[in-house]
Amino acid sequence: MPLATGDKLGPYEILALIGKGGMGEVYRARDSRLSRDVAIKVSSSQFNERFEREAKLIASLNHLNICSLFDVGPNFLVMELVEGPTLAERIAEGAIPLEEALQLAAQIADALDAAHEKGIVHRDLKPGNVKIKPDGVVKVLDFGLAKAGGIPDAPSADSPTISMAATQAGVILGTAAYMSPEQARGKPVDKRADIWAFGAVLYEMITGRQLFRGEDLSETLASVIMKDPDLEPVPAQVRRVLKRCLQKDPQKRLRDISGVTLLLEDRQPESLPQAPARPARVPWIVAGALALVAVGTGFAWYAARSPDQPLKPMIRLNADLGPGVSMATSSITGSNLILSPDGSRLAYISQSRLFTLRLDQSVATELPGTEGAYDAFFSPDGQSLAFFAGGRLKRVSVQGGAAVILGDSPGSRGGSWGDDGNIIASLSNTGVLSRIPAAGGTPLPITELAPGERTHRWPQTLPGSKVVLFTANNGTTGFDSANIKVLSLTDHRTKIVQPGATYGRVVGTRKGHTYLTYVNRSTLFAVPFDTDRLEVAGTPVPVLEGVGSSPTGAVEMDVSISGTLVYRSLAGGSGLLTVQWMDAAGKLQPLITKPAVYGRPALSPKGDRLAVELNGSTGPDIWIYEPRRDNMTRLTFGNGPNNSPLWSPDGRYIVYQDPGGTSWVRSDGGAPQALIRSKNAEFPWSFTPDGKRLAYLESGAGGYDLWTVPLEGDSVSGIHAGKPEVFLNSEFDERSPTFSPDGRWLAYSSNEGGTFEVYVRAFPDKGGKWQISNGGANYPMWSRTSHELLYETLDARIMAASYSLKGDSFVPDKPRLWSQKAIVNLVNSIKNYELAPDGKRIVALMPVETPEDPGAQNHATFLLNFWDELERRVGAAGKR
Repeated sequence: MPLATGDKLGPYEILALIGKGGMGEVYRARDSRLSRDVAIKVSSSQFNERFEREAKLIASLNHLNICSLFDVGPNFLVMELVEGPTLAERIAEGAIPLEEALQLAAQIADALDAAHEKGIVHRDLKPGNVKIKPDGVVKVLDFGLAKAGGIPDAPSADSPTISMAATQAGVILGTAAYMSPEQARGKPVDKRADIWAFGAVLYEMITGRQLFRGEDLSETLASVIMKDPDLEPVPAQVRRVLKRCLQKDPQKRLRDISGVTLLLEDRQPESLPQAPARPARVPWIVAGALALVAVGTGFAWYAARSPDQPLKPMIRLNADLGPGVSMATSSITGSNLILSPDGSRLAYISQSRLFTLRLDQSVATELPGTEGAYDAFFSPDGQSLAFFAGGRLKRVSVQGGAAVILGDSPGSRGGSWGDDGNIIASLSNTGVLSRIPAAGGTPLPITELAPGERTHRWPQTLPGSKVVLFTANNGTTGFDSANIKVLSLTDHRTKIVQPGATYGRVVGTRKGHTYLTYVNRSTLFAVPFDTDRLEVAGTPVPVLEGVGSSPTGAVEMDVSISGTLVYRSLAGGSGLLTVQWMDAAGKLQPLITKPAVYGRPALSPKGDRLAVELNGSTGPDIWIYEPRRDNMTRLTFGNGPNNSPLWSPDGRYIVYQDPGGTSWVRSDGGAPQALIRSKNAEFPWSFTPDGKRLAYLESGAGGYDLWTVPLEGDSVSGIHAGKPEVFLNSEFDERSPTFSPDGRWLAYSSNEGGTFEVYVRAFPDKGGKWQISNGGANYPMWSRTSHELLYETLDARIMAASYSLKGDSFVPDKPRLWSQKAIVNLVNSIKNYELAPDGKRIVALMPVETPEDPGAQNHATFLLNFWDELERRVGAAGKR
């Protein structure tokens, strides 16, 4: 029975009937939970388990050109409501001009490319399943539903013809005029069926009529199977594309839709020799060589090419950097992917080390002396890289050689190397931007915090080095409410150019236009930008969704002047995590299932409560979770950041880091009290078993140093600190000081050997030192129930080393892998696991959506001709 206005389907209120299709009625509805309008497709038949399972896979698609599937009911689908006509309605008005048709086709191909990477085949691509939004963005509908199933209620040219028996031999799926020959014969199909349908749709866009059409279904199917496509009505420039798509033998057909975008870009006349299709989704060795063709000479191409030449279609290349690459899951300290200005070289940070790769070569090179590296950026000529490591700003040649120290930096949040020989950088987590000579020297502050501001970060020095773009925030709200500001180094005036934004970048295109790009809620926006007035000159337009970002305002993205963009799409987009139990077999059990930006989990001494750092709209604060009651209680309130929670041995207090040093608060709530005050960054880390001494790390000249402080107090007056004492102060970076269960030993990590490793010393220190790990490690944790010391490798796996004691000597055994499963990969000092009191399992931070997929840690996505895409999407309102 049709639904009426006001009827309810769960939380969805029906607003109006939109239309009817093969599955039944389509309604506009209101989602009462999220206060948004959605589209609901209702079937007269109940969905089976296979349909629901496949629909959940389809819902994982997150792409600008794919209509999102939000929810699945017993007989209905809840989808993104897309305004605008279908491609079928657009074609009904007449043939589409070639350039417009190719722009639409490139977006359709991009959508198919993203789906095929996840193993999802559309199976029913046709003009009726493509919508064109008012801003020109294409949305492809009904991905994979032909495979997922559903009984058609009525024949329709504009709705999927689908079957519950989708995988049975002899069952015909799809709409006849756009079926591949193998699909029309009822044979098994793969992504090449979508490539055939793409060719049929492109033909129809250009000519205004269907390629295959008969008096009835059987005649149309016969035409598909027997008749050779007539491509004479098609302009010669695109016949080559269509020939490759419309090969009746799938073995001879283009094998990857990314090859379509490359052929569309070339658009060579039919008489020219045909080059083989060049797939984009291939091992990195091949992808790198391919990328050079389009990227490596990009700067010269832009300089030489006339602005009047047609815009090139955007090309997506998905690259696997190799099985040995493990980039941090969170981009807290800046992007792990860095492009050289001319786009010919990629640098990336894997396991806290810096690698560089020319895109015309197959092997990446590790740059020596870059252990602990984060937040790197290129020199203007692309021959050097600056980076932060061990509390210092350094530089290194891309050809290798010794890394040169430029100055101290206890906690950077971004840098930019200007063409005047100076670096503009954020040298700490809070505070202003400074200018440092690229040859080294004393930092000179160049910005001033406005009232209420706490941090300036992620700078970009514009060409000419007279203007600096940066992100400003108050430190108590998230970076989706931060401001992009500009500073004129000529008159030292500063102003806001874009509110509600982070990671601003000004880019110029070959058309002579300039755009400001920025990120909000993991979506990249662009808006025309006037570089004379230093202000935006239009309305922002979303251009890329699902860009990896973090609560610090960092974004996993970089751009080159050649028009290439590289980015990572992380789970949840914004570093969302869940908190789970994990045992040594890798079995997971949810602890806190609600996705959020969690950090530094800490179990109470009895293991019955969990303190966790949670980044929200007011910044990071400490919360207490009680599993027995499934209850979260907030412990600190703003004026942050408040992080690094640590339980006292009796469970009464939480010690944590705040902006002024270290404070404590009762674990059942109360007013925070100062414990240690310091102008340097401090992280409380471990108590002795009797609670009479605290170990912590504090930023120093060489990175972090290890300190301890005696404590006294009682249940009435709380905790009071004595005089802090240095435990380990060296030229190296020492972290994670952790007392053993008997208080006789202190485990910690240090980069004294180049890479962070775990070491043990006696406490008090008697001069002996034992290295526990080999190959890179951090976060040591002692078992209370056995002689075992656990730690985390640089690729986020947990190791265990048994040990014995012989007098004053510590005797470690060879470490073994505690669990094969990796946990979330964060940066140094961002603790991501905690050992339970019984020593049998850990509390682990795990990525949302894909907790078992390590691919995100070694994959990068390149978008070639991205500046041309900005011209199409945003328009030519800016000026250089």
